[in-house]
Parts: sequence; structure tokens; C-alpha cells
Amino acid sequence: MAVMGEIKSYRDLVVWQKSMALVREIYLVSRNFPKEEQFGLTQQLRRAAVSIPSNIAEGNGRGSNSDYVRFLQYSRGSLFETQTQLELCRDLGFLSDQNHNPLAALGSEIERMLNTIISRFSS
Repeated sequence: MAVMGEIKSYRDLVVWQKSMALVREIYLVSRNFPKEEQFGLTQQLRRAAVSIPSNIAEGNGRGSNSDYVRFLQYSRGSLFETQTQLELCRDLGFLSDQNHNPLAALGSEIERMLNTIISRFSS
């Protein structure tokens, strides 16, 4: 993609790689959520998390800076949704602090990275 210069693929983006790691970790920890949440918060959390790297990839393939930024903003919105749901899961006792804190830290790192890229391509 022309807007990415030396980046050959969205798979080369560290923010995409970290987002994929977040999704994998969310799938692992959410296996232990209550069964009655299988079609509620568990599914919603997983769907929001999957949207983060998916939108990064889709935006990267769109071919223009404005499209790329728009999809990065979608990704950031999905990240905010994921962060909110993770806090709710912790507050409801589905996640211990030991499981929540590393996910929250990774989410914050992804947020900073998305903000940087959005800023760079919006100027």
C-alpha cells in the first residue's frame, strides 16, 4: 500500500500484531466466564476484540490515507468497547486483577499506537 511506505503488509504492523495478541488472550481468559454469559458479554467482548485487528487490516488495504484513518478510528472505537467490557468483566468478578491488568496494559499500548498512526496520517 502506497501510504505505508516500507510496510509490505498489515501483518508487518506492530499495532496489528499486538491487537492479535490481545484477541488471543481475551479468547483464553473468556473461556472461564460463566456459561450463562456465553451468548452475552463473552460473545460481545470477543466480537469487539476481533474488530480491532480486522479494521486495521481492512483500512490498510483501502488504498488511501483518508480511508486508512477512518478504519483506524473504527479500530480505536472497538478497542474502547473492548476496554470497557474488560472493566465490566473485572467488576462482575469474571476476571481477576491478575488477568485483567495485563490485558488493560496491552489495550493502553494499542491505544497509544493507534493514536500515533492516526495523527501521522491525518496531518
